Amino acid sequence: MSALAELQERRAVECRLTPDRALGTLAEAETFLRDRGLLTRTADSALPSLFEACHEEPYAREKPGFGQWPATKFPWFGELGARGHLVLAIHRGKSLLVTEGIAAVLDPIRRAELTRMEAADPGWARLLRHLADAGPSELEDLQTELSLTPKELKQLRHPLERCGAIVARALIYEEPHRHTSVLARWDQVRPSAGGEEGPRRAFGDLICAGVRAAVVAPEQELRRWFSWRWYWDDALVDGLVSEGRLRRVDGHVAAA
Repeated sequence: MSALAELQERRAVECRLTPDRALGTLAEAETFLRDRGLLTRTADSALPSLFEACHEEPYAREKPGFGQWPATKFPWFGELGARGHLVLAIHRGKSLLVTEGIAAVLDPIRRAELTRMEAADPGWARLLRHLADAGPSELEDLQTELSLTPKELKQLRHPLERCGAIVARALIYEEPHRHTSVLARWDQVRPSAGGEEGPRRAFGDLICAGVRAAVVAPEQELRRWFSWRWYWDDALVDGLVSEGRLRRVDGHVAAA
């Protein structure tokens, strides 16, 4: 068996890609998340996917989008977030569940994004400074306090979430039943800085963590995993390989 085939076989086991490895309970799903470090919601790359590991028939096979989510296990993604694991929009705008260990890896990048985005746009700066003064805030409060329509707030928050400056946490009220979100700056979610490492070095650490989670991944795919394309350059993987952190295998990369 070739080295790549062996890695793909191992990936099938560790990323639960076969029906015999299907997640059966929420506790198993949390163990899977802790083992991998990060999970996408649906399968869209080599990164491990929570819903792919469920191996459950879709909610509505004939319908796209939400209809393709697992019929009974689709709430698990949000329920893992409710257990304290962060749900972030840094997978190019798509949701990513991460453990505390990955949050620590992300910390230098996201703190750098707070600074960059506050300086880049007056609207972003206004929202970020308001959150700094008011603390984590519900959407409706932000709309009132900043005199923004729901559309205007959405236009401001999405780039900030995608690049990691802020985090949105889902909130459900029962009486009357309604769904909303609480927005917080990253430095409110993690008040203590993770260390002195710079964002570019941290980005390399994040790529290595993603490769470890995936077991093996096409090298050309790595640049599309995360929002921060300005930290990517063609020499990044070369450097990680030369440092002995990654290895190349037939157009793919794996942990060294």
